[in-house]
Amino acid sequence: MTNTQLPAAARLTFESVNMRAVSVPLTNPIVSNVGEFTHWPLILIDVHTREGVTGHSYLEPYVQKTIPAITTMIQVLADHFKGKPLAPLDIYGDAMKMFHLVGREGISLIAMAGLDMAVWDALARAVNLPLVSLLGGQPGPIRAYNTNGLWLLPIDKLADQARKLVAQGGFKALKMRLGRKTANDDIAAIRTVRDAVGDDILLMTDFNQGMTYGEVLQRMHNLDDQNLYWFEEPITYDNLDGCAHIAAQIKTPLQIGENIYGPREFYKAVKAGAADLYMPDLMRIGGVTGWMRAAAIAGAAGYPLSSHLYPVVSAHLLRVSESADWLEWSDWAEPVLAEPFAVHNGFATVSDKPGNGLNWNEAAVKKFAI
Repeated sequence: MTNTQLPAAARLTFESVNMRAVSVPLTNPIVSNVGEFTHWPLILIDVHTREGVTGHSYLEPYVQKTIPAITTMIQVLADHFKGKPLAPLDIYGDAMKMFHLVGREGISLIAMAGLDMAVWDALARAVNLPLVSLLGGQPGPIRAYNTNGLWLLPIDKLADQARKLVAQGGFKALKMRLGRKTANDDIAAIRTVRDAVGDDILLMTDFNQGMTYGEVLQRMHNLDDQNLYWFEEPITYDNLDGCAHIAAQIKTPLQIGENIYGPREFYKAVKAGAADLYMPDLMRIGGVTGWMRAAAIAGAAGYPLSSHLYPVVSAHLLRVSESADWLEWSDWAEPVLAEPFAVHNGFATVSDKPGNGLNWNEAAVKKFAI
């Protein structure tokens, strides 16, 4: 086969990257053990190819002041890959070699993840396939839970918000945050939500790393009979031994993963038996490439795999993950997206449109630019 006979995606060449920062208002401000946020910063990334195909992605850096550091690293990578074939596995491997001296975690991997997601999107668009199909799967539904609220608010504010979250997409599962002053306060919050939405709605719970190891042991035992779907990140994310000890002592499944950087660290967590359930975050796991490698580890080990944020892209990846469990659905990026990613009767559906599903609402991007 000659070069002119190759599929278009095989001939794409990395040309440049364009980045824009926005800050969008949150419908339900975040009030958690790791901070309070009324607005959510995003880095919008467009990878341009010499052949005219553009791939899109975004990052959620949490803290607006970190944006210059992340975009600088993305530009360093883009300069390095300019003129090279748009081959995501080669780009990922080359970037990891570059990071040997500065580390494979933190901002280095975050920057690589942003590029990786956009590169995969460009390839899928070039061959006129949705990302899920390029990866060997097919479009379709994935069950989702709503993560858009139920923060550490006054308990009397939870019932109305819980009902609204269920109605937002016919959700059958919600995430609420725990870690209030006492276990009795957490129990009261759980009862309030259950009274509002009914016992048939599953409740995932997240402590946002807000407790010490000693506090967790007592709190988890006090809450272990509340019929919760999981306890998420009760202690700092990198205390794998502590997580493993907690998981071994409680009945409720322990969920971690959003703060794991890259598939190698993911493997260490699985090997340590640090949790019963895992939920990679695309920004930290290493984009599409990092996710697929972590998903293979979870699948081989038999651990259920859910997603953290980035619902549009994550849905494609869960559709091709052996042990796919839940899609975490948030609407935080939706103000700048051209098309909403709706949930109906508790399921989000990956469409058959080319790419990863991300396109920008340019008027909104201009409005929320920072």
